[in-house]
Amino acid sequence: MEEHLSIKNIHDRLEELPGWEMSDYTSIYKDFEFKDFKEAMDFSSKVGEIATHEYHYPDITIRNNKVRISLTTWDENALTYKDFKMAKIIEQLI
Repeated sequence: MEEHLSIKNIHDRLEELPGWEMSDYTSIYKDFEFKDFKEAMDFSSKVGEIATHEYHYPDITIRNNKVRISLTTWDENALTYKDFKMAKIIEQLI
């Protein structure tokens, strides 16, 4: 069981992740834009590889050259440290 984050803790952590936003206190997301569809797919594949390694699986939506990554701790139905750790790892891909 993962520790649920307080609203203040969520807001504090979001300040460290430019462009990430919160959705109803249970998930965070960010939209990424790439040169073309291939770059968007390559990025999504890299996120998938990391997610497998971390055992933390985001929702990934691809629309042409845009990718939305949404993170939540599904079995907790809440935001936990795992979500913010994953977001930081994803940021290093850019």
